[in-house]
Amino acid sequence: MTTVNAAQSGRFRIGGAFEVNRLGFGAMRIVGRGVWGPSADRAEALKTLRRLPDLGVDFIDTADSYGPNFSEELIREAIAPYGKIHVGTKGGLARTGPNIWIPLGRPEYLIQQAHTSRWRLGVEIIDLWQLHRIDSKVPAKEQFDAIATLIKDKVIRCAGLSEVSVAEIEAAGKVFPVAAVQNRYNLTDRTSEAALDHCAKHGIGFIPWFPLNAGELTKEGAALDAIARKHKATPGQIALAWLLKRSPVMLPIPGTGKAAHLEENVGAASIKLSDDEFATLDRAGRGG
Repeated sequence: MTTVNAAQSGRFRIGGAFEVNRLGFGAMRIVGRGVWGPSADRAEALKTLRRLPDLGVDFIDTADSYGPNFSEELIREAIAPYGKIHVGTKGGLARTGPNIWIPLGRPEYLIQQAHTSRWRLGVEIIDLWQLHRIDSKVPAKEQFDAIATLIKDKVIRCAGLSEVSVAEIEAAGKVFPVAAVQNRYNLTDRTSEAALDHCAKHGIGFIPWFPLNAGELTKEGAALDAIARKHKATPGQIALAWLLKRSPVMLPIPGTGKAAHLEENVGAASIKLSDDEFATLDRAGRGG
């Protein structure tokens, strides 16, 4: 039996509704290049997904736009019935080609997409559904009202937002309980620091996307490289360990389409950084 287990990352209760191990899995990379079309290695993608329960990963983050549709369909094929695994998905983007993401927040579209995600995933109710982007062409209140309707109609259990400011989180919170926020955040990108602090204050789960970007810090002799060598770990594992230590509401979702890489990512859950190591990385990440 493997000793690598996401349970070592600690637990977090999302929206007061369900608990997950804090280190989850992002399912964007189990589809084709440009997040478009089916996976080039379907067998490996399925193998990766089927390893999740063995490694204690019980939270999967996906979206209707990953593929589109292919990620949700593959997750159902690989894992359903889900047992202890909770799947969060997102809606609100249209796809017209590789690497093309178009916000589409009309209420009828959001409601339609939540229903179709539910059917593709094969669940009666989606544990967590997040608005992938607030569409600037549609009044935000109309988008939030659609989400409230989805909760009332028991299509989704909890709802969240992605790439939002504190003001937007507060505005949405007047319409429905915000259970999670998914913003870009990593060692070198702290643009969402205020949003993270707000989430921590209010018990909102913070899901950092692009969690492994560390840029220059991975160079030989740099802070991340030095600390990784000390822990006999990879720079990526240390970057994830730093995120986990940063806040108790932090829910990193490193993604991969390779089973070996998945196991490496989950290995970060067992790495405990000292306060000095955390501070050193924090300063380096800020460029100070």
